[in-house]
Amino acid sequence: TPIFMPVGTNATVKTLSSEELTEMKAQIILSNTYHLWLQPGDDIIKEAGGLHKFMRWSGPILTDSGGFQVFSLSKLRKITEEGVYFRHHKSGTRLFLSPEDAIHIQNNLGSDIIMSFDECVELPNDYAYVKESLERTLRWAERGLKSHKCFDSQALFGIVQGGDYEDLRVIAAKELVKMDFPGYA
Repeated sequence: TPIFMPVGTNATVKTLSSEELTEMKAQIILSNTYHLWLQPGDDIIKEAGGLHKFMRWSGPILTDSGGFQVFSLSKLRKITEEGVYFRHHKSGTRLFLSPEDAIHIQNNLGSDIIMSFDECVELPNDYAYVKESLERTLRWAERGLKSHKCFDSQALFGIVQGGDYEDLRVIAAKELVKMDFPGYA
């Protein structure tokens, strides 16, 4: 996309203040649901008035769903229909993140744009697995959409998956549009 979106994984863009980001004409900041859930916790951020106040950032904020961690922490996770079991990357504590949890956490964070929980598959991958993953991701998107509580203040988007298979990406896009996500106005 033709915008400048710095990454503030843990609710901070490393080495830059909010004022510096404004001076640089940052248009939106990306933060990470999974990492903020673990530390400091979405409940703490909610109590602090949401990510905007917590970060001292008045511009838009997008939070991912934690789906990238399904990919990046592949050695520390187990995917099920219900969601994903993780081992904490530092302590080894057992964690569970469902599509509903990912939406609830993002509702608590108060970001402007939230993303549906998905599985970001490793590439290359065989067609059968990518198709199975896509079908599960679509079911997760539907579950997340049903659990979204802040339609008036948070745009929710589904994520087109399908790996490097064009036909699967087309199916994903068509199915997500049918779900009528509030972010697709």
